[in-house]
Amino acid sequence: MKLSFPRTAASAAAICLTTLLCAAQTTPATPPASETHPSKGQVIFSRSTDANGETTTQTGPAAAPVAAAGELAPPQDAERQAVTSTAFDLDVHLSPAAQQIAVRSLLTVRNDGKTPLARIPLQISSSLNWENIRVSAKDIAFQIATINSDADHTGQLHEAVVSLTQPLAPSQSLQLDVTYSGVIALSAQRLLSIGAPGDVALHSDWDQISLPFTGLRGFGNVVWYPVSSAPVMLGDGARLFDEMGEHKLRLTGAHFHLRLTVEFPHGQAPTVALINGHSVPLAVTESGALDQSQEVASVATADSGSTILGFEAPSLFVAICEPHPGTNLTAWALPEDNVAVQFWTTAAEAVTPFLQGWLGEKSGTQLTLLDLPDPEDAPFETGALLAAPLREPGPNAIPGALNGVLVHALTHAWILPPNSSQPPPAWLNEGVAHFMGTLWVERRQGRDAALRMLEADRAALALAEPASPGESAGQPLAEAISPVYYRTKAAYVLWMLRDLAGDAALSAALRNYYPAASKNSGKSAARSAFEKLLEESEAHPDLSWFFADWIDADKGLPDLSIESIFPTSASAGNWLVAVKVANNGYAQAEVPVTARSASDAVTHRVRIPAHDKVTERILVQGKPTEVQVNDGTVPETQASVHVTKLDDPASPDSSGNTNPK
Repeated sequence: MKLSFPRTAASAAAICLTTLLCAAQTTPATPPASETHPSKGQVIFSRSTDANGETTTQTGPAAAPVAAAGELAPPQDAERQAVTSTAFDLDVHLSPAAQQIAVRSLLTVRNDGKTPLARIPLQISSSLNWENIRVSAKDIAFQIATINSDADHTGQLHEAVVSLTQPLAPSQSLQLDVTYSGVIALSAQRLLSIGAPGDVALHSDWDQISLPFTGLRGFGNVVWYPVSSAPVMLGDGARLFDEMGEHKLRLTGAHFHLRLTVEFPHGQAPTVALINGHSVPLAVTESGALDQSQEVASVATADSGSTILGFEAPSLFVAICEPHPGTNLTAWALPEDNVAVQFWTTAAEAVTPFLQGWLGEKSGTQLTLLDLPDPEDAPFETGALLAAPLREPGPNAIPGALNGVLVHALTHAWILPPNSSQPPPAWLNEGVAHFMGTLWVERRQGRDAALRMLEADRAALALAEPASPGESAGQPLAEAISPVYYRTKAAYVLWMLRDLAGDAALSAALRNYYPAASKNSGKSAARSAFEKLLEESEAHPDLSWFFADWIDADKGLPDLSIESIFPTSASAGNWLVAVKVANNGYAQAEVPVTARSASDAVTHRVRIPAHDKVTERILVQGKPTEVQVNDGTVPETQASVHVTKLDDPASPDSSGNTNPK
């Protein structure tokens, strides 16, 4: 089995789906029989990408510019994006043997737009059907249409447009009582439609309801709860993945309560239920019917209690697996994988001392490992849950790769207390997990290997960053929706904070920021608490400039260069090296500047403001031979290491700068 570093739900989906996009064939694979059944409803909106890569939008007859009497024009994207769900109260009834789900949801929505909303658009998977919508205990009329959107594995959504008797004013909320039901079977229609091989597509889109395993990953995979989103398609750049991130950001802080009922045949009771990544107790009532032909179902129930959503898409898993306790985790494995689980629990035990050294003696919660049915299924991660094939590493597996996987996954368990009333921003969740992964590589393979791990993603970050703050607001870390920001940039930020404040201060801040943040409220509470904890360390660093440029706003990346070097012979064999460093970027940075001789190397940390130049003088023993600016810990637009050789006046440095001497 080839193991890869786990990502968040959006990141894992992005990697897998992007890979499938690149591998798309001219002739689509034949869809399974379940894919050939037409969805109910008329397609009134279609957005796709043509052969030239351009996005095209088409509307059907129901979307005429002027709606006929009794008809509604399709909602505009601005209307869909104005609707924010702030509370979910769900009663979910599963019949896994029939792959069926029935839901009643008390859904509270808020108008986050600038104008009143005369209607509310709500969407569910196209394999589900709207049944009833009530407002203020009264049935209300609604129009149903099918829209093409790859936010669901079927490639379509059923959209109910609810007309309100009284428009919903900006910032005002409304509760809707909605019911819907249907079948959720394996479907890879959105991937098959772009030519992905059938088996590969199904290993990516494995969401389904079935008797041994039910996995519903939420928006971006299967829309099993009501949402309001703009239709997005695979192949339209990064729009689908940005919409997935935007969805999770808008749900952050929403109240969530789910009561679950699972019907099952006698003797086939589910053993584990996971709601939003948290294990919930199952109460099982067997029917006592020994004759399988008798239509008397046994029942299992569970209740999530009142919780607060973090940066996540609501998810639901129910499975028949066997529990295997381990160090800070419980692995739920299929019977055929009971032996292989030992490799995972052993890896968790091996990395625990490392995590304890950085994050504290005890984890905030237990990690849950959930075995996926097929060994080729793509891993999925949300909170303290890692769903992955719990197989034995194969002969071609990278040595120690499983340890790295567990460092990442266990970090989430360490820093996420259960049912936190102040969910962390993604950069202090996924970013910390990726940061800890790089520290593990540093411990096992050295600093250069860790920096190479960071550098592997820097080009994507530089491409995503705005060329200037005036051209785009970018994505401030506290509100980041793309993995390249809340994962890659966040890891860089934590490496820089490590250099600025020191290992001890950063470790203390990571251990203590949850309790500190919980004393306050508001979107920036966690960030403010984190900054304060770092500044209260023994080093007493002033970090206001850093948080202003790297976290509170997105000013892009610095663009450093060595402008000039002037070595001067001093007394007793010492040399004074004056290094002028320029920053053509919009973000200031503090970087190491090193002067080397044959027998000595001296490093100063230098802060270079945006669009400015700084000259640093370094005293080194012996004639200087080389000057280096940055060591790879600060991401830049072009290169993150600049080296100028002093023995050859014409030699360019590693970033393309030519020695001015």
